[in-house]
This record gives sequence, C-alpha cells and structure tokens, in this order.
Amino acid sequence: MSEPLAKAYEPKSFEKKWYQYWMEHDLFRAEVRPGKDKFSLVIPPPNITGSLHIGHALDDTLQDIVVRYNRMLGKETLWVPGSDHASIATHAKIEAMLASEGTSRWELGREEFLERAWEWKDKYGHIISDQIKALGASCDWSRERFTMDEGCSRAVNEVFVRLYEKGLIYKGNYMVNFCPSCHTVISDIEVEHEESEGALWYIRYPLEPAQGHDAHERQSLDNEALNRGSITYIQVATTRPETMLGDTGIAVSPKDPRYKNLVGRQAILPLVGRRLPIFQDNHVDPAFGTGAVKVTPAHDPDDFEMGKTHDLESVSIIDTHGKMTPATGKYAGMDRFDCRKAVLKDLEEGGYLVKTEPYKLSVGHCHRCDSVVEPLVSEQWFVRMKPLAEPALKVVRDGTIKFVPDRFTKVYENWMENVRDWCISRQLWWGHRIPAWYCQECGKMIVSRETPTECPDCHGPLKQDEDILDTWFSSALWPFSTLGWPDDTEDLGYFFPTDVLVTGYDIIFFWVARMIFSSMEHMGMEPFHHVVIHGMVRDALGRKMSKSLDNGIDPLEVVDKYGADALRLSLISGTSMGNDMRLYDEKVEGARNFCNKLWNAARYCLINMEGLDTTKPVEPKGIAGRWILTRLERTVRAVRDALDRYEPGEAIGSIVDFVWNEFCDWYIEISKEDMTDPSLQEETKLVLWRILKDSLALLHPFAPFISEELWDHMPGRQDGPQGSLVVSAYPESGRYDLDEEAEDAVETLIEVTKAIRNMRAEVNIPTGKKARVILAATAPSRWQGTSRYVQRLAWAEPVEIVDRDGDRADYRQALAAVAKGVEIYLPLAGLIDLDKEIARLEKALTDLQKDLDRTEVRLRSADFLAKAPQEIVDSQRKRFEEGKAKAETLKQRVEMLEGVRP
Repeated sequence: MSEPLAKAYEPKSFEKKWYQYWMEHDLFRAEVRPGKDKFSLVIPPPNITGSLHIGHALDDTLQDIVVRYNRMLGKETLWVPGSDHASIATHAKIEAMLASEGTSRWELGREEFLERAWEWKDKYGHIISDQIKALGASCDWSRERFTMDEGCSRAVNEVFVRLYEKGLIYKGNYMVNFCPSCHTVISDIEVEHEESEGALWYIRYPLEPAQGHDAHERQSLDNEALNRGSITYIQVATTRPETMLGDTGIAVSPKDPRYKNLVGRQAILPLVGRRLPIFQDNHVDPAFGTGAVKVTPAHDPDDFEMGKTHDLESVSIIDTHGKMTPATGKYAGMDRFDCRKAVLKDLEEGGYLVKTEPYKLSVGHCHRCDSVVEPLVSEQWFVRMKPLAEPALKVVRDGTIKFVPDRFTKVYENWMENVRDWCISRQLWWGHRIPAWYCQECGKMIVSRETPTECPDCHGPLKQDEDILDTWFSSALWPFSTLGWPDDTEDLGYFFPTDVLVTGYDIIFFWVARMIFSSMEHMGMEPFHHVVIHGMVRDALGRKMSKSLDNGIDPLEVVDKYGADALRLSLISGTSMGNDMRLYDEKVEGARNFCNKLWNAARYCLINMEGLDTTKPVEPKGIAGRWILTRLERTVRAVRDALDRYEPGEAIGSIVDFVWNEFCDWYIEISKEDMTDPSLQEETKLVLWRILKDSLALLHPFAPFISEELWDHMPGRQDGPQGSLVVSAYPESGRYDLDEEAEDAVETLIEVTKAIRNMRAEVNIPTGKKARVILAATAPSRWQGTSRYVQRLAWAEPVEIVDRDGDRADYRQALAAVAKGVEIYLPLAGLIDLDKEIARLEKALTDLQKDLDRTEVRLRSADFLAKAPQEIVDSQRKRFEEGKAKAETLKQRVEMLEGVRP
C-alpha cells in the first residue's frame, strides 16, 4: 500500500511520476503473441518542426482512449509513435536559421545543408514527442519511427521503383501548382482556395483583316457587328491581365452563335504582336465575361488542356520565383503583381482596355506559407492515380473499411472518383531523393532501388535527379513501413492490418486516401478497418483558433495549470465524432472540478475500507447498495457500447454522470447513513470498494493519471507493475442483475429529497436546520426503511409517513410538492415567521424594482445608447433582464407564502 492519499488533488504531484513508472516497466510495450487477439494503430506522425497544439492534443487523447481501452480488454495492443520529416516546413526552419547566420542553402550546397538539417532534427525533433508524453499517450516508444529513418527510406525507394516498373509513375510536362515562396511544386490538395475581391478586365484584341474588310475600322463588339462580319476587335475578359503576355489563342464556346463568323480567324495580341487563332472549345462558359476567353497554356489548367487539344504554343512568362521571364520583353524580371499594374497601364494608354468590373474570385494559396500559388507547366514526376483508386474505392464501398461517422464515406468516394494524377516531385533538398539517375553522356535514365555506379549502356557517369519526393509519399506507407515492410517481419505479420486510424477530416485526401491505395497496391489488403474522423477544436465563440485572432490555447499551459487529465476530459466531454468542438477555460475548470470531486470521494471511501476483506462477494441486501450496483451495470454497458462504436464523448458522459451524480452526490451520502447500521456496515464498505474500483477502471482510458494514483491506494490490488491499472481488466457487463425495484425506490427517494431541498430554499431555511416533513404515500410501508435517508439528505426531522388515501391533518400552513407515489409537505408553523419573511421579500422586491426602473431609464436614453461603449450597453441590458427574472421569482415566493399564511 502506498503512502496515505493526500488531502488535496494536486496533479503535478503525481502525473510525471506515473508516466515515468509506466515507461520504466514497459507497460506500453507490445509483443508478438501468435494466437492472442491484437489491437494496433499508428499515430498520425506530427512534423518534427512542430510543437504540441490543441489539435494534436485532441487527436492524441482520442487515440490514447482507444488504445488504453483495448489494452485493458486483454488484447496485445500496439500504438506505433513517430514523426514526419516535413520537407517544406523543415526547409523553412533551416533556411531561416541560415539567413540569421548571414548565409543560405545555395552557399552551403546540398551536402552541407543536409548535414545541418540532420543536426537540427537531432536537436529539436524530439520536442513534440516529449510533449505528447506529457498528455499521457501510451505509445510503444521502443518502436518509434521517423519517415526518413533507414527502414522507412528503404520502403519509399521500393515503392517508387515498383510503381515505375508498372508504369504507374511517369515523368512529364504538365500543369502544376508552384509556390514561389517555398520554391517548390505542391499538390492540388495542398492548395487552399480563398475567396477574395478582385476585378474583371475587358480587353480589345485586334483582328487580323479578313478579305473585304477595313483593317482600320474601330468598333465595339456587338451582336449586330458580329453578324455583319465587320468587327475589327474581339473583346476578352480576364482576372489576370499580366498572363496575356503568354496568350497563344482565343477560345469561344461551340454553343455561342455570336462568334461563329470569327472562328478560324486570327487576332493580334496587344503589347506583343503575336497572332492568336480563334477556335471553339467546350471549356468555355458563354456566360463568363464576353464569352470569348484568352488562352494561356503555360499558366492555367483549362488553358493547358485546350492548348494540347488545339496544338497551341506554350509560352512560359512567369518563373518559379513569381518573376516575369525573358519571354515578356520589357516586363522581364518584374514581380508578377507589379507586372499586372504595368500591363494595365500600357493597355489603357494603347486604347485596348475597355472597362473594369469588380469580381469575386477564388485564389489558390499555399497551405504552408499562404503565398498565392502560380500554375506553371513544368517537367515533374507523377503517380498515375486511376488504377490505384479503383481497389481503394472498392474496400470502402464493400465495408471492409468503415468511416466513423459514416457521412465521411461519401466525401472520400467523391474525391477518389474524380482523382487526378498526383505530382510527387518537389524542388527541395530535405526529404527522400527521387531514385532516378541520368547518364551524362547518352542521356539514359535509370530508376533503381540501389545507387548505380555507371550507365549500363555506355558506362558513362551518372547524376541523380535533383528533386525529392512529396512528404505525403512516405507517410502514405506509414501503416506498413513502420512495421518493417518491405521485409516480412514478425510485427508486420502480426499487427497488420491495423485496426483503426484516428484523424481529422482535414487530411482525408492528404493522407487517409493515400494510405488506403498504397496499402491495397503493396500489401494487397486494407491498412486499417475503421477510420475515425474527429472535428476541429474551436474557441468559446466557435471560431477557428488562429494567431490573428489571438484565441489559441496552448495545451501545455493548460496541463501546467489544471493537469493533463483535466485537459483530456475537457477535450472529450460533449464531443461527437466528426463534429467541431469548443474549448474554453470554464470547460477545463469543470473537468478539474470533476477530478477534485472524485479525489474527495476516494478519500472518504479509502478511510472506510481499512481492514476490508476484498475477497468477499459484493452482494448487498440493502436497497441503496442494490441500486448503485444496478446503476454501475447500466453504466458499464453504455460505456463499452459507446467505445466499441468509437464514440468516446458518449462514454465519458455516462461515466461522469454516474461517478459525479449517482455515486458521489447520492450513494456516498446514503452510505453515511448505512454506516451507522451495524448490519449494513460491511456490505456498504464492499459496495464502496466495488464502485470506486470499477469507476477508476472505467475512467482510466480518459483520465489515466488520477485513476492510477487512486488505484494505487486501493485495497486488494496486485502489487508491482502487473497491478497497474494500465494492464488491469476493463469492467465487464453482465456481473450484476438489473434491480428495477431498487432503482425505482432510490430514484423516488432522490426526487423527494430534491423537492424538500427546493422548498427549504424557497423560504430561506438554512442548511443543517432540521425541519418537520410529512410524506403522504400511496404505499406508506415502502417508506419505513428509507425515511432515515430523507432525514439525513434533506435535514428532515421528524419524517412522518401517512397514508395518501387516508385521513390526514390540514396542511394549509405547509409548502407542498409531488413526487412519484408521494405528496411532500413542509409545515412552516413554528419554522419561520411568515409575516417577517413576507416583509423581507417585499422589501427586497421594492429595492430591486427601484434598480430596474433606473436601468430602464438609462436604456431608453438615446444619449446613453449613442455614447456608451457597446459592452457597457450590453451589460446594462443583461442586468435588466436578470433583474426582471429575479423580481418575478420574488413575486412568486410572496404569493406562495401568502397562500399558506393562516
């Protein structure tokens, strides 16, 4: 037995102690035990550049609940931890560090830059793992992985080569999203589109003279002129006028009759002089602008497709730094947005700019640095997605993989049905370098698992591809690369496929989908059986947490102030999977209050358990013991059902309601009365032991620290590490019959007690002052054994039991309430001075009314409303409404007392 339990709940005194104890005794370590049920999952690997934020705290808490629950069910449970190398984010960190030293990666060169990156990783990469431990995450840290460790890197090379050999990886010139700030291509799903206020510029493009027409006519574009075939200009509308420098065509819709006479003719590109063919294409929306659109194949995805279809030249005018290329002539070297201003100025001076209209448009931003993304045609490496998507769709549609909640199934399916080829190359140095080499003499390309020494054809020297792979390429392999693939390891054979993935809805496309198709391709089976999707943590007002709003919550500060258990409970309580949740100080304080309540209840129980023989069966005869064991049985059933459905918010709701309301607020108070009865003492102690023991076990996945600390003081627990709650059994259902008779009796007792307490409060009877109570019951005999509980719980003395249907005294000077099967009377004669109490209430009502009148005058003052700060006005309105409600309550109490006055 440990030292006596401390009087006060102080989480700092034991949280670190217990985590160290669990780690020292390998209680989180999983073993390969063929024939034994297993449960496994992998952690969504946080970036090594990151620190714990509130989203991590929610995600890791949800996973830990699932892990601890299954471990307590007796399964061999593996939670694989690890971190991601985070190419772009790490690059930004290292480059910022180098800039502070007055140098850059270009000055260092690739090899020295990578040495510095690894040094940085070794120094700072463990920080977020240490922070996750502070939350109580029960990962098997002996199996911690890193996406660039030797095993994961070998898996990446193996996958690349396999896909290349099957023709599923290819290299080509295609439209990509390029971030000028991160200096790399990014995938479609790494682009965040934001609606912004822009403009639509209408520009005249001169037409080359057609035979029989005056080349010097200057007319606006109108239907009549078009129909005559005499138009000398065609108008286009664009949101990006700077890109016109790269126009190589003009497209109109085949469904638009206005332009049928212009199809096949050519226009002259203003400011440049390039001839542009006018053609029809279904990409064009006749309702946009004038219905005629400029086509810039090198800088727009739709234009790129039209360029291929109509064999247009592709002129690159914006480079990877967001600067104008030499192809733009006098604009070369200008920033793309400065070039826009210059082009518009020149168009206006040349008479080409017709008009400008406000226009809302969706602008793509890099999700890492928020820079405006530039669509560019570039030679990149791609994964051919259609063949990979088909089996990944099938396993979700046939239920092999289930999303929780199910509504996210459709989100996944919609994306996979419309998936585009995945650009996997990045123009960075930190990451998995693409395993492709080029002969410097004959140009041959070699893709290989191992580094080749020379060209197999001409024996010439080789140079490796400069690009690295998208970070998500390696994390897509996480469920099986972390278990040893491509080797056929014991871990892989036993723990794969994993059982569940817990993650946010924001990375269904980034990560979940990629893990599924990667596993189907390389393992021939699903990577997990369930995908549990949680929402986002928002502030008290429901706003997304951000630096600009200064509303972020540092989980480590919360842990330091309230304890890890309080943070975990506040994150889970009231949370429904898939939905966003709100977090605020009051919610965390409420969770800490629950822990404090449990602590105090445990102290009471432990004091009364001294010398208890816990080997005896817990089979109470008393009604209170039968009731609380019935409530325990119902709680165990509800909790296990919710956890089996991956709804921890429901589970903790059931636990808190049982522990706080039924056990602490009612049974413990009732037990104090039973302790005075020698015939009930032992069974009461055994019931207290059983309820506290099972409550701690139920709670452990959610609040591991306080539950372990209290468990350590429980009589009857096994000594040593194997007696830890971490590896103890989770409470089973079916141990106790449901005693509905006891439930009905105690629930009625509680209802009667609450009614008496409310009546006492209405007439201001102080707590502890005894007052006579009369219970007029349908079955008076039923109350003979429980009236003593009413005495203790409601400070009722004496408690008189009478027949509800028989003769009884006149209770006009009594307050009355009704509960199930009983009328409750609180006689006031001799208890309070009715006249004096009425006078007191009336004076309070008069004073309150004066304050209400003053407040109402202020709120009707136009001068006050105009000059006072809004928060003051709101405060006065709130005060007025609360005062009115209080006045109404006082009036009702006066009327009630007037009704019972003789």
